[in-house]
Amino acid sequence: MKNFYYVHTGHRVGLDRFRRAIAIVRELQKKMEITLLCSDFRIAHEARHFGIDLCVGIDIVRNIPQIAYHGDRLIFDSDEANPFMLEDMKQYFSKFVHIDNSKPVVDEKYFVQTPKTIKLALFFGDDDYEKDLEKNLDMFDGLDAELLLGFYYFLDYQEMLKTKFKKFHEFEDYDKVITTSEILITSSPQAVLECLASGGKPIYLQRADYPDDFSNLYELLNIPIIQNFNKTLIISLLASFDGYNIQPLEKNLSNLLLL
Repeated sequence: MKNFYYVHTGHRVGLDRFRRAIAIVRELQKKMEITLLCSDFRIAHEARHFGIDLCVGIDIVRNIPQIAYHGDRLIFDSDEANPFMLEDMKQYFSKFVHIDNSKPVVDEKYFVQTPKTIKLALFFGDDDYEKDLEKNLDMFDGLDAELLLGFYYFLDYQEMLKTKFKKFHEFEDYDKVITTSEILITSSPQAVLECLASGGKPIYLQRADYPDDFSNLYELLNIPIIQNFNKTLIISLLASFDGYNIQPLEKNLSNLLLL
């Protein structure tokens, strides 16, 4: 009997679920052998750099039975399956756990107070297939923000974006930028939580193509939410952000629903 964690990844959905999955799988690895399954071969190949011992790219969710067998155990971190498929999975696996996308999980490594050397950073997200950042670049004119590039950006798109900001950081510098930014503007729900855990002040930029699963949590934590690329609002926020009372994030790995 083997243990698997499947997470939905890709250039259309980004890596927010992946970053949460990494935190969970790294914790599970302390007590069992577990294989991470990704619906994207590219990030599966990079998983070892995130501390994951076993990771396999499977392309589509229906390929899970090509890797896992009847009686194995599966954590399913995705909204791809319909109710009938979920019921089939419950019957197929001896243990089946479906992770709710609104469940906040942050890796322990982010709960370290790090000196803030970046005044303002922008991380639009790991994916921008429709080039929405390019369409709304005027929103960030004059803000003097440093740009953190995403994982699923096209090469020509990355090169163009680099010319629009005073300083840019490659994808590999993700942890450094997230933990050393005093203020982080981001469309990544996971980056919001990780920045907050490390003592930074995040501003969430709600994208039309992203779910709002964490909006209630952000309101409880007093994290500003920007809708519709509202530049006037973000300028107003930045002008008064020193006094903005964002609530700290508590560690939550100990409360995980583990296999």
